[in-house]
Amino acid sequence: MKVQVTGITGIPLIQKGDDLAAIICKNTTVNDGDIICIASTVVSKAKGYTRALADIVPSADAVRISGLTKEDPRFIQGILDSSKEIIQEYPFILSEVPCGHVGVRAGVDNSNIEGENIIILPKDPAKEAAEIRAGIKNITGKDVGVIVTDTCGRAFRRGQCGNAIGWAGMVAIRDFRGDHDLFGLELHITEEAVVDEIAAFSNFIMGESNNGIPAVKFSGCETWKGHDSLYFTKEEDLIRKAMTK
Repeated sequence: MKVQVTGITGIPLIQKGDDLAAIICKNTTVNDGDIICIASTVVSKAKGYTRALADIVPSADAVRISGLTKEDPRFIQGILDSSKEIIQEYPFILSEVPCGHVGVRAGVDNSNIEGENIIILPKDPAKEAAEIRAGIKNITGKDVGVIVTDTCGRAFRRGQCGNAIGWAGMVAIRDFRGDHDLFGLELHITEEAVVDEIAAFSNFIMGESNNGIPAVKFSGCETWKGHDSLYFTKEEDLIRKAMTK
């Protein structure tokens, strides 16, 4: 397999109402089987998933937690409002968002946005990915995959890494269970999180500061079979169990 990875340049600063599919197609050509990774920040901006800090009234819980984290209580309230479940409050908020993703500060961000505003994660990133995929299909006639990415910290390791929070046109997990290794031994537990691997490399191309490359194209990826159960259930998640005892 030979994969070509291309940062899509020429994408302007995204505003509410912008058609991401059209903008992507204007700035690159696509072929059947390509995979487009798009930063969640620009998806949220296009959909208007932003809030002005001035419009947020912090609750007693937000004020209490801000006293621990030393962050703006309005920012904390934005995190609480975006969270389905709070797993940890300090030294940073770790929470689950409605789509099932677990992340620091619910993915709420105040970088790469003008003024005193915050960006919240797309409300349904799988749906957003599917909409962009359909838009590209409508414009070009090509069948591509789309992954919405977000930068996340990792347990047990220093440094952030790109993760997939929504995808369309492929399954998340490449399932090797039942296959055999080089010596004929049957594999029982091997499940490869391909969408996260692709998202992580796209993040390397996008950068984290002022690179201005919010979308990356992968050409030449082979197809794979598997399933979409990327997130552990609460019963399966040993780390969450340990943290919430």
